[in-house]
Order: sequence, then C-alpha cells, then structure tokens
Amino acid sequence: MPTDLLTTGEAADYLRLGERKLYELVAAGAIPCSKVTGKWLFPRHELDRWVLSGLARPAGMTPAEAPAIVGGSQDDLLEWSLRQSGSGLASLTEGTEAGVARLLRSEIAAAAVHFHGAADEDNVAFVERMPQLHDALLVGMARREQGLLLPTGNPKGLGSLEDVIASRARLAVRQKGAGAQMLLEGLLSRLGISPGDLNRLEPACLSGPDLAAAIREGRADCGVATRSAARSAGLDFVPLAWESFDLLMRQRTYFTPPLQALVGFLGGGAVRRRAAELTGYDLAPAGTIRYFA
Repeated sequence: MPTDLLTTGEAADYLRLGERKLYELVAAGAIPCSKVTGKWLFPRHELDRWVLSGLARPAGMTPAEAPAIVGGSQDDLLEWSLRQSGSGLASLTEGTEAGVARLLRSEIAAAAVHFHGAADEDNVAFVERMPQLHDALLVGMARREQGLLLPTGNPKGLGSLEDVIASRARLAVRQKGAGAQMLLEGLLSRLGISPGDLNRLEPACLSGPDLAAAIREGRADCGVATRSAARSAGLDFVPLAWESFDLLMRQRTYFTPPLQALVGFLGGGAVRRRAAELTGYDLAPAGTIRYFA
C-alpha cells in the first residue's frame, strides 16, 4: 500500500487520536478520507492540510503563504501586466501605505509602492527604514512621470503648483498614504506652501483614474497623477516629477510561481510596447532587484 495512504489505525496514530474518535469524525464527515473496498483510507497530505486549516496563530505570526494579490498603488501598466503575464495575481489598489500595511499582515503577496518625502528619497530609502520587513525585496517596475492633470485646453492656464494656489483652482487630491498625495505634499513643502492653502475637492479620490474622472466631469480643475492616467482620460498634462514605481514583497514570495511569471514578463517586449502606448514610463528598472534585506 502506498505510504501516503493511511489505514484507520495508522491515521489514528498519525493524528494522536483514538480510533473511536477517528470513526466519529468520519461519521460526521469532518475529516478527509475515502472508502475503498469497504476500508477507510486517509491521504496523509490531506490530513496535514486538515490539521493546518485549524491552526491558531499568535498575534504577529505570519501565514506561510500570502494570497496571490498585488496591493498598493494603482498603475495602468501594472494592471495590464497582471492580466497578460498569466501570473494569476489579482489586484487590490488602495495606495502605497495601505498596501504596505496589508503586506505586513501577509494579506497580499506584494505591494506596488511609490514613496515620497520632504527629502529627495526613493523607495529604497523608505524600505530600509522598515524593521518589520527584515526579509524585504524590492523589484523594479518602472520610472513614471507624475504631473498636473488638467481639462483639455487647460482653460485656467495652469502651468505649476504656484499657479494652482494663486488662482484658487479646485484641486482633486488623493487619500492620505497614497504615493501621489505624498508627492504633492512634498512639493508643497519645498515651496513653503501649507496643504491648508489648497482649494481641495472632497472627498479624496481613491485612485489616479478616479482623480482623472473628477477633472473630466468638471468637479475639479486639476490634480496630481501619472501621465498615463492623463492620456487614458484625454486630459492635458503638465509634468512635475519622475518617480520610482516598484513591487515590494518578502524574499520567499519572490520565488513563488506567480511572482516569477510576473517578473519574467516585465522584461519582455510586450511590456515595452504597451508602456510606449500608455506614455510616461521609463522601463530601465523593469524586473530588476533594486533592494533586498
């Protein structure tokens, strides 16, 4: 008999249960088993899964495998790559800091990030200051162009953040912790402008496409998002900065088939052609390991 199929006695010994208790579980349909020629057989690997399914974890202990989800920041090229790569990875876009929080709780496999601060730092500097991610790995996705999204024809003649402030233009903003909002606050800080001086559209927009829609629909005069978001929405664009856009994950996750499929796809010609169509991308970092702890 194959060693991965256990008899009732062997299964009871393996689980440290009495045979009577094992029969009770079988009768209740509460344990994986199969009846073959009148005898109950128990696949060893299914018993292992059955035991682990009820595993109680202390606070702070991470599951062995995170769900096949990429969280964090929204990006048109990333979402297209998730679909086209055959990776099986889903997308959950909530902003950079929300994505990192989910990664720390092992609720996602990777987080798309674009950090900004008062200093001219990129994602590597921010990840280095995350003691909770002692096994962090950062994979390059692209450099992206961020700027002011404006209605077609730029009717208010806005060419800078200073123009936005001076004209009291209504500015669509992103939620706290979103990379675009970090960028906006950093640029305002360098200009000595308080965020309180803004004529903000409320509530905050939860993604770049949401912000673009607010401008296209006339609810806002401008907002900060990527060049690709402006192009997709048919809006004008005034460049403000280039940024690093990366995938943050734990080292063990990098070697899983879904992430390997995505990373391998990022280095191919199809991604480069799509990036050229979307505009506003520099793919020099695509698929490279930019940092590991």
